[in-house]
Amino acid sequence: MTSQHGSLLSQSQIDNLVNANYEDVFSVLGVHAHPQGKGLVARVLLPGATAVDILDSTAENSLASLKKVHQAGLFEGVLNRHTEPLDYRLSVQYGTDRLQMDDPYRFGSQLDENDLYLFNEGTQERLYKWMGAHHREVDGVSGVLFAVWAPNASRVSVVGEFNGWDGRRHAMRKYPASGVWEIFIPDLGEGVNYKYEIRSSQGQILPLKADPYAFAMQHPPDTASKTVAAGSYSWHDEGWMKARAASADHHHQPISIYEVHAGSWRRHVDGNRYLSYRDLADVLIPYVVELGFTHVQLMPVSEYPFDGSWGYQPIGMFAPSSRFGSPDEFRNFVDRCHQQGIGVLLDWVPGHFPTDQHGLGRFDGTCLYEHEDLRKGFHPDWNTLIYNYGRAEVKSYLISNAMYWLDEFHLDGLRVDAVASMLYLDYSRQQDKWVPNQYGGRENLEAIELLQQVNNRVYFNYPGVMMIAEESTAWPGVSRPTSSGGLGFGFKWNMGWMNDSLQYISRDPVYRKYHHNEMTFSLVYSFSENFVLPLSHDEVVHGKGSLISKMPGDSWQKFANLRAYLGFMWTHPGKKLLFMGNEFAQTREWNHDQSLDWHLLDHDQHAGIQRLMADLNNIYRTLPALHQLDCEPGGFQWLDSNNSEHSVFVYMRLGVENSSPVLVVVNMTPSPHWKFRIGVPYTGFYTERLNTDSSHYGGSDIGNAGGAASDDQSLHGHPHSISISVPPLATVIFALESNALEKNRND
Repeated sequence: MTSQHGSLLSQSQIDNLVNANYEDVFSVLGVHAHPQGKGLVARVLLPGATAVDILDSTAENSLASLKKVHQAGLFEGVLNRHTEPLDYRLSVQYGTDRLQMDDPYRFGSQLDENDLYLFNEGTQERLYKWMGAHHREVDGVSGVLFAVWAPNASRVSVVGEFNGWDGRRHAMRKYPASGVWEIFIPDLGEGVNYKYEIRSSQGQILPLKADPYAFAMQHPPDTASKTVAAGSYSWHDEGWMKARAASADHHHQPISIYEVHAGSWRRHVDGNRYLSYRDLADVLIPYVVELGFTHVQLMPVSEYPFDGSWGYQPIGMFAPSSRFGSPDEFRNFVDRCHQQGIGVLLDWVPGHFPTDQHGLGRFDGTCLYEHEDLRKGFHPDWNTLIYNYGRAEVKSYLISNAMYWLDEFHLDGLRVDAVASMLYLDYSRQQDKWVPNQYGGRENLEAIELLQQVNNRVYFNYPGVMMIAEESTAWPGVSRPTSSGGLGFGFKWNMGWMNDSLQYISRDPVYRKYHHNEMTFSLVYSFSENFVLPLSHDEVVHGKGSLISKMPGDSWQKFANLRAYLGFMWTHPGKKLLFMGNEFAQTREWNHDQSLDWHLLDHDQHAGIQRLMADLNNIYRTLPALHQLDCEPGGFQWLDSNNSEHSVFVYMRLGVENSSPVLVVVNMTPSPHWKFRIGVPYTGFYTERLNTDSSHYGGSDIGNAGGAASDDQSLHGHPHSISISVPPLATVIFALESNALEKNRND
């Protein structure tokens, strides 16, 4: 029986098809067996077309002219053939134009059942290999394969400029068991804008959604996803990658990280425009090399709609931000860093995502990536949504995203943002605004499992990378192996050290003696985790002022305080992280909308801080005692921790057996001390290797004429001592001569 339009489809089928309400379009569009066995039936839906012919594989002979059975552009016809052709083409008339094209509904499924199984199981680590938009060649035809997860949708279509954003044109095939939708669209190239048009299970057309797996997106405020060319970047960092995998023990290596916001490190003078990834490679890399940092850490570059989020509210988790260039240009930046001996870390944000309507929220009309219960699924602090870590497909999504950045961009590690907010169900919530776990506790068991799984799989797949947690609580074992109950991170930010030391250094020196423990307390727990000491962007925004502005006193004292503090930080156990601008004492609070104030380097005080940073990084890298045992109690020894009256701290850093001990003296008052005696465990000459009071850095040049020799006067429980001049508001670093170390062993 045919419909009133002369179609083999029923009237209801036609109505559903032309109104984009047909769930299984692949069962009716394309070429199918005639229901009465009378050959084959060809059917296409091409709104705006006036005539359609089916051509054979040579595209020269017409197999049939299709009849228009609905004014919406539904064409149908019978082919006098009984076996489906391996391939065919369409000849389509649009007004006066006649076009040839391939029919997307002639191509079979391109997805692997095992991939779908692992995705639904929560163990698929390479979703980015087939989810999203991938250039493929199918049956000799080039095009783009689209795949997206929307299990509760009644229909999903790819829409874009190529089909007039018409959801009737490219409705997708559904895999009911997995909830994944797929279609291969022939003849699409690079840089095509697209989104998904989704009809909910209730029949509602949702706001167009960006692709959760998009590899590129439009420049905000535009929100479409973009197709990218198949991977063809040629890497030149083989030596770096091989060496990284061979020397994966970061705990005993010098790690000095320069934290960068790509959008405001420096801008073009012309129009305050962003530097591109290539621009950053040209100017940022030489700068980092000159200052001696070992790593660059980029604040998030996963595409984000709102500049004011600094990237911490991402929507395109697989898309390097188009603000700065293409994915291959980002690869080039990382590649060039590696060629210059610089590692690249990236901020990774698995803790939450924004509520923008083109994002993940209620993706298929239901809470798919997030929790339905707002007590579990909404962050009151940031007005963002929280991932449902207990859902297998969400776990696959996040695990794959971590792997993606390490795999596709050769990154050397991820700094995981806001880990505390993931660990605690009651994080920043009132008593009645959270839901306990199954045992009645406040721990987010699903998030813990996810973090452990991510860390285990990252370290298994990419030996030599670093996983770093921004975690601000006393959660035990953040940087301990999962095999012993830890979260499995390599390092944790030492927020306690940061808060205490900044509070101390902000005080007027006359009052510091009453708060001596703010500088010593961190050594009580310094080896409970593998720590990074962070002076990050968070300390120079939201009214907190710049680092130099926190320092008390007149201008000279402010700079002296900062120099002493940086010296203390670089000699304290733990790896180092410094936010951009602090290395030359940026005076203005950080503003993400404009460049750092590079003109300040015309002033010697600021240039002096920059010179000090280069020398601190150099001495940190070249004196093994300052980094080899950063994470072990044997790497630190107090010589005098109790001199609160003078606000002087004296300690020794120790390395492995053949490393010369390093003596550090920190004076946090503007009063110099002459003939200041310090007890030391080793006899010999202590060479003054760095003095933050040097005039080279802007100081008063009180020093020790090269160093000081020990004598046999015992002090502080040690058999020897040295007498030195201690400059005001300064850190002085001495190294025991190597031959003296051998003599001490023999004695």
